Amino acid sequence: MGSIYLIRHGQASLGAENYDVLSPMGIKQSKILGEHYHRTGLTFDRSYAGEMDRQIDTGKYALAEMPGSDQQILCEPAFNEYAADTVMQTYLPKVAETEPDAMHYVKNAGQYRKEFQKIFSQVITLWITETNEVSGCEPWSAFVDRVKGGLARVLEDASRGQNIAIFTSGGAITAALQLITQMPATSAFELNWQIVNTSVSRLQYGKNKLSLASFNNQAHLDLHQQPDCITYR
Repeated sequence: MGSIYLIRHGQASLGAENYDVLSPMGIKQSKILGEHYHRTGLTFDRSYAGEMDRQIDTGKYALAEMPGSDQQILCEPAFNEYAADTVMQTYLPKVAETEPDAMHYVKNAGQYRKEFQKIFSQVITLWITETNEVSGCEPWSAFVDRVKGGLARVLEDASRGQNIAIFTSGGAITAALQLITQMPATSAFELNWQIVNTSVSRLQYGKNKLSLASFNNQAHLDLHQQPDCITYR
């Protein structure tokens, strides 16, 4: 059996002008991950990432600490995160009808992280349960199909028994989780909110079979014994 390691990006820059940049903590988390895997003797035969800076840079910082791994990161757009800004613009007005401070919390997300998460959760619930396609907003079902296609291409190029890293985002990991377990999207997103930055969810593959071996493993951060390293955005 081979393994695919779905690795969530390090902490990004919530509340900054450009979210798609690793924060200093995100860089630290990525290096800790690579150092941990180097100590355990794990190496990656191949690595992929979406096109987002936070995904690619997480891979670069982690792999730099893993000298036995292939340092090249292959670009696979299927592992890009869903368009959160578009989803927010589409469904936030509906949430604001019952949450009058919603707009304020979103505009000041860095200051109101807890309140922002509550609003964001409501937005996502509307998105994944939408039954009518909304123009300009990728449906959840299409997003899942995109991730499915990406995994299929990775498996096509995989050799028997390889260790493959995919540096991606929480939404893509959730989509993969739903694909493999067939759980409802709403249940999958209940788990999504628990996915820690640089946590690892491992899939096993072999003979056209793909199964979930572990979810949201954060051993590298726990062993570091610095609670502030456990972040969710």
